[in-house]
Amino acid sequence: QVQLVESGGGLVQAGGSLRLSCAASARPFSEYSMGWFRQVPGKEREFLAAISWSGVRTLHADSVKGRFTISRDNAKNTVYLQKNSLRSEGTAVYYCDGRPDGRMSVRHNEYNYWGQGTQVTVSS
Repeated sequence: QVQLVESGGGLVQAGGSLRLSCAASARPFSEYSMGWFRQVPGKEREFLAAISWSGVRTLHADSVKGRFTISRDNAKNTVYLQKNSLRSEGTAVYYCDGRPDGRMSVRHNEYNYWGQGTQVTVSS
């Protein structure tokens, strides 16, 4: 069974940076597209970024363009989300999602797997 484990969250001041990691047990991981989403209680999961199976193509939400960057290292079965210039609205649980057909999507329900999430709290 595929497992995704997010890490790297924590407490950070507004304007600071974090890099989130997602370690996958998928085989072959290199054929999965991956996405990052975030969620606060009572709201739908918000799309942040996606990356193709090869890493050649990426897609970032307008709300995070220029601040967040998705990347992957297929040799390590890991996808990353570099988060710069953090804002208070960035406080949420962050999830990585996997899609075995390799196609990117902005919709959480079009991914097949996701982890337990990692909490990010932005303070001022």
